[in-house]
Amino acid sequence: MRTLNLGILAHVDAGKTSLTERLLYAAGVIDEIGSVDDGTTQTDTLALERQRGITIKTAVASFALDDVAVNLIDTPGHPDFIAEVERVLNVLDGAVLVVSAVEGVQAQTRVLMRTLQRLRVPTLLFVNKIDRRGAQHERTLQAIAERLTPSILSMGWTRDLGTRDAHFTPYGAGDGEFSELLAERLTDHDEALLTAYLDGKKTVSYGALREALVAQTARALLHPVFFGSAITGAGVGALMDGLRELLPAVEADPGGPVSGTVFKVERGPVGEKIAYVRMFSGTVRTRDRVRFGRDNDAKVNAITVFDRGPALPRDSVAAGQIGTLWGLGDVQIGDSIGLPRTGATDHYFAPPTLETVVLPRHAVDKGRLHVALAQLAEQDPLINLRQDDVRQELYLSLYGEVQKEVIQETLATEFDVEVDFRETTSICIERPVGSGEATEQLGKGGNPFLGTIGLRVEPGPLNSGVQLQLDVKAETVPIFVFKSVEAFGEAMGETVRETLRQGLYGWQVTDCLVALIQCGYSSPGSTPRDFRLLTPLVLMAALKEAGTVVCEPMHRFRLEFPADTFGRVVSALSALRASPQSHVLRGASYVLEGDIPATHVHALQRRLPGLSRGEGVLEVAFDHYRPLRGEFPIRPRTDNNPLNRKEYLLRVHRRV
Repeated sequence: MRTLNLGILAHVDAGKTSLTERLLYAAGVIDEIGSVDDGTTQTDTLALERQRGITIKTAVASFALDDVAVNLIDTPGHPDFIAEVERVLNVLDGAVLVVSAVEGVQAQTRVLMRTLQRLRVPTLLFVNKIDRRGAQHERTLQAIAERLTPSILSMGWTRDLGTRDAHFTPYGAGDGEFSELLAERLTDHDEALLTAYLDGKKTVSYGALREALVAQTARALLHPVFFGSAITGAGVGALMDGLRELLPAVEADPGGPVSGTVFKVERGPVGEKIAYVRMFSGTVRTRDRVRFGRDNDAKVNAITVFDRGPALPRDSVAAGQIGTLWGLGDVQIGDSIGLPRTGATDHYFAPPTLETVVLPRHAVDKGRLHVALAQLAEQDPLINLRQDDVRQELYLSLYGEVQKEVIQETLATEFDVEVDFRETTSICIERPVGSGEATEQLGKGGNPFLGTIGLRVEPGPLNSGVQLQLDVKAETVPIFVFKSVEAFGEAMGETVRETLRQGLYGWQVTDCLVALIQCGYSSPGSTPRDFRLLTPLVLMAALKEAGTVVCEPMHRFRLEFPADTFGRVVSALSALRASPQSHVLRGASYVLEGDIPATHVHALQRRLPGLSRGEGVLEVAFDHYRPLRGEFPIRPRTDNNPLNRKEYLLRVHRRV
């Protein structure tokens, strides 16, 4: 049986979880459709999800479509939980992006579509809520074409929009206008089809057009659009036909080398780790010893596989399937099981741009709080748990205030730890502004390590991260320790990137080119530790000579509000250090776009209803980092402080 690993993605409240519920019902997996409002859906299983009526954690269910086994992955729609979506993208064969026929294209919809297109994930669009008052067909299609992608094709027509009788009818071979439009869309990416179409329309059969549609959808060149209602079931049958026909189900090789990806980690009833894995090749069996991560291996002591509903105990999980592995105590999100996949990347969305300090309400809970947060960080590594040993404080990275509230409630309900938070602040970055060099010679200048390291630091291209170059001769590299020049380069790169997590002002350094310009060793005395501990001293000295600028995260906003509130809105934006860049008057409303510091987004969201009589609509998403002026904010250091040579050497030698 072929397998389709399908992601359901949407802006919050577009009806994504309701659609998941309807698909499971239509496929015969469940006998009764649950309600998001009542907290009775299959995939929102957390108490907090049922309480808030939103998806917080990724959930998996499965159903069969004839000869296709569909593993359906329901992802969060709220932007504060975008990290959950990010982890799923590595394991998808296709996606359904849900758009509301009432609210139209929203901020998160645009972020998701851009990412799906960049990764070339085959994607269908489902316009939901056609039964709701205010539902629009043509206006929604126009908004999708203008704000998401022009490469769309409406797959049918609707009637009785805005009523419980709203209906969607798919086009067929007898719809001449649809065949014309289909041919026009397909010829944009198919020269052979264009030639045949120009030579004579009758030479291109409807069957050939459908085959081309399947091929172009699979290559993410065209995105078919379906309309319907997850609540009434209208259009869902047509969507399921589209899933079966248009998205690329795979026939993986269960006999090949073992290769899978861990996209979720949670804890079991007695605290054991459970790894959710998508298998791309091979088969993992109970009691198999598998390799995962970099250098870990462990015996699998239990397996469940998603099969026509929830996960069920099985003896094995094979290529194409999604299952859970028990027994991998050190497993982390993103780990490969067996052979790593080629071409997989780590991050698709912007990192968290906010940070807060978490404080136990009762001092006696300090140790329990650290353990609890460490477990939450296993499930969401992007919260980036940091500890300030000097101040004895714990820091978390966040996407927004809702995520902070959920963490607070989770700590209280699941770990019985009550906490408070300090004021949320922005997470800045540092970028080099010049070039700097530094060297520590073996046996000279008080260098206590058996190695020579010389580094040059200079600015790199925008959004390039941290790049390391080895500008030294191979004979100067301690191959007797690292086995090869490549292994030495990997070890140095890891140390350089770890060191640059805290720059001159304590913020992560990025868009930086680091070159190794001198290297030396003592045989047989030098060890990996010498190079690992010497590198931060040299690197921070070079960075200090280069200098850095601190940059704050900026979000792009689009704000629609009544024209007669223009003065109040613009005044408030100015007070929040926002930079309006364009405004257009549309009837009785203004549409204003610009940039706003990430730290002020929540304040704008909170004040907007009062500023606009409750009629303002705000879309906001991370866009770029902007250099700060004046005195730069300093982030407390949580490393060994290689900026201070004496303090650094005392700390690292104390920890030997």
